[in-house]
Amino acid sequence: MAAFNRSELADLNVFMAIIRRRSFRHAAHELGVTTSALSHTMRNLETRLGVKLLYRTSRAVEPTDAGVVLAEKLSAGFATIQDGLDTLELYREAPIGRLRLNVPRDAAVLLVSPILGEFTRAYPQLRLDVMIDDRMLDIVAEGYDAGIRYGATVPQDMVAVPLTGELRWIMVASPAYLKQAGTPSVPKDLLAHSCVRMYLGDKTTYKWELGNGPRQQRLDVPGHFSAADTQTIVDAALQGVGIAYCLENRVLSELADGRLVQVLPDWVCIGAPLCMYYPSRRQSQPGLRQLIDMIRLKTTGSPWLESH
Repeated sequence: MAAFNRSELADLNVFMAIIRRRSFRHAAHELGVTTSALSHTMRNLETRLGVKLLYRTSRAVEPTDAGVVLAEKLSAGFATIQDGLDTLELYREAPIGRLRLNVPRDAAVLLVSPILGEFTRAYPQLRLDVMIDDRMLDIVAEGYDAGIRYGATVPQDMVAVPLTGELRWIMVASPAYLKQAGTPSVPKDLLAHSCVRMYLGDKTTYKWELGNGPRQQRLDVPGHFSAADTQTIVDAALQGVGIAYCLENRVLSELADGRLVQVLPDWVCIGAPLCMYYPSRRQSQPGLRQLIDMIRLKTTGSPWLESH
């Protein structure tokens, strides 16, 4: 093998992006280059090394046996390089570089959007990329530096930093719906109502969790309308489709002006906080500490973060 050079390091980084994504197209998007450029890079790399590293079909990209071995070795090596670069954050007055986040829509609305202006003005040399995705995914494999998820769903091998206090999950309906269908007084009454059902990121239907501790009930509520995002669920409740289940903070204004009414207030569910999480081996992604601090400062004292 020829002497190691800088261009080879870049080519190996291309190889690792393809391994992570299992796709030339997705890897090209991550790296900001064309698919044809990636194909050319891989052909040159395999020619120089004298070993085939990838099997490429019309449907997938898989590493050869040699590719698997190389990827395992490079993964440890690139992690060491990244850790070395990360330590430089401790010596900078302001973060520089790129921070890639994966967050669910509720977290984007409640936590990220309120601080975007202040954050980008405070750290103009940092590029912040936010991908909205309600699915649970492997943030490392997908090329993200960190993510936000409800505490109970954060993988155990990740560092989790709470951004909020415990969260309040409530049921709401429009006055018109309750006038027509009646107001439930106990959880089992929901089984006779039209409920706005909630799809989770894995396409399964969420069973409503009512109350806490030994008295908690989980109900697979009936309903002829389902949605995967909170805004659509709230809109359905406003239009009288049925009773909806959501974070209290997403409907504070609707409750205040009477467009929605809380249902079964004695059966509020207090849930895990929203947390920022990231790989335990990564401690100093550029701007992450500052972003966490700004979000927590903004949410401190907010009524929706406190259990009543």
